[in-house]
Amino acid sequence: MLLKTFGWSFAITAIGLAAAAWGWGWEAFGIVLILSILEISLSFDNAVVNAGVLKKLNAFWQRIFLTIGILIAVFGMRLVFPIVIVAISAKVGPIEAVNLAIDKPETYEALVTDAHPAIAAFGGMFLLMIFLDFIFEDRDIKWLTWIEKPLARLGQVPMLSVCIALIALLLSAMYFAPEAHVSTGHADKAATVLLSGVAGLITYLLVGGLSGHFENRLEEQEEAEEAAEEEAKKTGKEPTLVGLAGRAAFFMFLYLEVLDASFSFDGVIGAFAITNHIFWMALGLGIGAMYVRSLTVYLVRQGTLDDYVYLEHGAHYAIGALAVLLLVTIKFQVNEIVTGLIGVALIAWSFWDSVRRNRALADEGGPSEEKSEVSSGV
Repeated sequence: MLLKTFGWSFAITAIGLAAAAWGWGWEAFGIVLILSILEISLSFDNAVVNAGVLKKLNAFWQRIFLTIGILIAVFGMRLVFPIVIVAISAKVGPIEAVNLAIDKPETYEALVTDAHPAIAAFGGMFLLMIFLDFIFEDRDIKWLTWIEKPLARLGQVPMLSVCIALIALLLSAMYFAPEAHVSTGHADKAATVLLSGVAGLITYLLVGGLSGHFENRLEEQEEAEEAAEEEAKKTGKEPTLVGLAGRAAFFMFLYLEVLDASFSFDGVIGAFAITNHIFWMALGLGIGAMYVRSLTVYLVRQGTLDDYVYLEHGAHYAIGALAVLLLVTIKFQVNEIVTGLIGVALIAWSFWDSVRRNRALADEGGPSEEKSEVSSGV
């Protein structure tokens, strides 16, 4: 099972490290290895959240996520994305941007840094909406009940998450966006932050809305499939995982890709602290992204999210923290290690509380509706 899920990740690691050593020497080998570890550590929470979405899809779309999806993640976000934002910022063609990255890496890095407010606003708003919609939903199982119960009641107010997100965007544009400075050549970024943030909000509402729409239309189909699975269990046959299909699965897959892209911002930006070489970055971050994809599928197939029920909560709290940090980085520099440690700490906390919950349920004789309220917030 482990080799089947992580086989491609192991193979890509060997090929990527060998290509770095053969093409650029042992220095490149070491940097690519460091970038791989950086990406995995920064994106562990991504895998947990992705698993919560991916478990709704069937085996075919899970394979698409690992094949076509990884091409989008590696080549789109880790190679093409930095080039595109430089091309837009510097108002040059993509080929010229590549030449700039190869011949003048310092200038290339400066252009990416200049585009960071727009990137942070887009990604921050997208991730903030994910967190707010999660925390405002009334769930049967709550982790930190002292905060989740009152927020679930507040969530009954229509469009509250959108209002809070827009307020956060306005405050970010007012207080975090760099002001114009003639001496340094910096333009006022307030309008850029607003436009990028609104684009991130629209992207979330559009992709999430479409996936939710088609998911609801397939609700009757899912109920029929669940009934068929129960019948299969009664007859002793292995139930078949069908999951969402058709347009619902496509939009859910699209939602996953945008989610992964938003999570990738900190890794891509953080990589510039290690190297300016775009091909080393693509190799290192691509290897790390492959492991994150494999880990996502592993969590789904092992049923880890079902066994450790607070993991999804912890990951969404990590998303909320990352969203806030992205908005803060519009003005202030935040070390990527801090970002990664916050996410890991929240997930580790939720995992430990899940273990405690499982032990408590086992001591009491098994789960029930009343026992499902066992949490660290009680």
